Amino acid sequence: MPERNRILLHVCCAPCCTHAIERLRAGYDVTLFFSNSNLFPPEEYAKRLQEADRLARICQCCLVEDSYDHDAWLAFVKGLEDEREGGKRCRKCFEFNLTRAAAYARGNGFAAFTTTLTISPHKRAADIFAIGQRLGDFLDVDFKKQDGFRRSVELSHEFGLYRQGYCGCEFSLRR
Repeated sequence: MPERNRILLHVCCAPCCTHAIERLRAGYDVTLFFSNSNLFPPEEYAKRLQEADRLARICQCCLVEDSYDHDAWLAFVKGLEDEREGGKRCRKCFEFNLTRAAAYARGNGFAAFTTTLTISPHKRAADIFAIGQRLGDFLDVDFKKQDGFRRSVELSHEFGLYRQGYCGCEFSLRR
């Protein structure tokens, strides 16, 4: 049986997670879920994981690392490699990572799950919400609202977090 106040927060990166933790803590016990098989190269994955771990320690949150399976992610987005940033490939990427978060949340007694992906001004919250709602027990929070993106940048600087210059996959890197 899920515990009412436990929420699993899918983390794309530490900077995006800062404000999300701050907001969710008002009503939830937050556990971070680093599920990012889309990240490339593996050194970038390791760097973002290290920063997520550092933020978890700063904020005194638990961090769970999902298995890294870039080949499975590539197979999931196959045929969409040349899509524009923010298009069909990105929605498939969101679906891949959120499906894994939903499965972990269900299997580990979380009341709900949500994602940091909505903090980005480059991502449509409505697309993310549609995917999350299909997966069940998804909390719709548009973290960019209420000046959330600005706050995440502010907190990232305060904590000295690494801020990457691209979404994470090799297709966004080459653009």
